[in-house]
Amino acid sequence: MTRAEISQAIIDIVNEIVPDEDWSALQPEENLRGKLESMDFLDVVMELRKQYGVEVPEADYGALSTLQSCVDYLEPRLARK
Repeated sequence: MTRAEISQAIIDIVNEIVPDEDWSALQPEENLRGKLESMDFLDVVMELRKQYGVEVPEADYGALSTLQSCVDYLEPRLARK
């Protein structure tokens, strides 16, 4: 997957979990975790595992704080798929 595809996949997942918000304008450096409730964030992590087979250990949750950091974290893991 390209970086743009990963970014769009994350936005799509967040849109599914929190459809009341407009996530299309989410900026790469915007605090994603700050905009999500704790359970919603965990749902995003679960969807990444379900849809893409990416395991994110709890110790790595901090690496998923912004859209950009999510892409940075996921890119090498999705390249192996």
